[in-house]
Amino acid sequence: MKIVLPGGTGQVGTILDRALSAAGHEVVVLTRRPRRPQDVAWDGATLGPWAEAVDGADVVVNLAGRSVSCRYTPENLRAMMDSRVDSTRVVGEAIAAARRPPKVWLQMSTATVYAHRFDAANDETTGVVGGTESGVPDYWAYSVEIAKNWERTQAEAPTPDTRKVALRAAMVMSPDRGGVFDVLLRLARLGLGGPVAGGGQYVSWIHDEDFVRAVEFLIAREDVAGAVNLAAPGPLPQREFMRVLRRTWGVPVGLPATRWMAEAGAFALRSDTELLLKSRRVVPGRLRDAGFAFAWPGWEGAAGDLVRRARALRAGSGRRRVRVSGG
Repeated sequence: MKIVLPGGTGQVGTILDRALSAAGHEVVVLTRRPRRPQDVAWDGATLGPWAEAVDGADVVVNLAGRSVSCRYTPENLRAMMDSRVDSTRVVGEAIAAARRPPKVWLQMSTATVYAHRFDAANDETTGVVGGTESGVPDYWAYSVEIAKNWERTQAEAPTPDTRKVALRAAMVMSPDRGGVFDVLLRLARLGLGGPVAGGGQYVSWIHDEDFVRAVEFLIAREDVAGAVNLAAPGPLPQREFMRVLRRTWGVPVGLPATRWMAEAGAFALRSDTELLLKSRRVVPGRLRDAGFAFAWPGWEGAAGDLVRRARALRAGSGRRRVRVSGG
């Protein structure tokens, strides 16, 4: 198949590009900074020659959007909104104008659309959309609005010949440098991976292998459209999530952090505490109902695989440094 990945140079795009290319598919990446023969330049906001890549493609998986790993200032929040809505709108325009539109358009969304809650898990049918919770920072509602507008833009695109799926993805865990797992593992290795603000907030996640398999599953399942949660069936409280990760790496202790300590750490890392403090208790209702079988349903097994691969990556990097310094 020919698969087009708008915004396919980030962590998730790199995972998909690598796996789908290895499976023998023709993968075209739309990016502002093309570097490889399979990269095509676009600006993420206006139609241009890049739209030719969409015409005749089998699948589009739109991943474009400003990274959420930043301070949630008004300017950054607006950039998150605009980059997601504009790129989704223009992908829809390209599909609508295509002589041979793709059969399916998978659009990245986020599990952050659901409410901050501890009492029950959110699936696609009974889950509570966030934005009106009490006792949380006001700007958390803006993150929900970003997700809602993101999905609405795809849903309203006039593409009658193209099936549309919104991927409400939890954190995708892979050992690649710079990804969310890499950051969490670094905290654990430094002894900082303890409970944050009590650690009762739920962490939803998905192993990178299952993320790729779920994308392939949804491409093949012509009867599935609309919002689909991409999350492992075993979300767990942050304190337990990090305890498993520490134990898997071999770190006995993780220092706890209060809310204000988390604020200070997030400021130093130029990130935001919503990523740490919001309780994302999300489960994959529609995937399970459709018969998808997770290879890594539980965090303990998934963490073991990810740690093993992370160690292998570090060992490989060490060998390369030795060869370079000795050459």
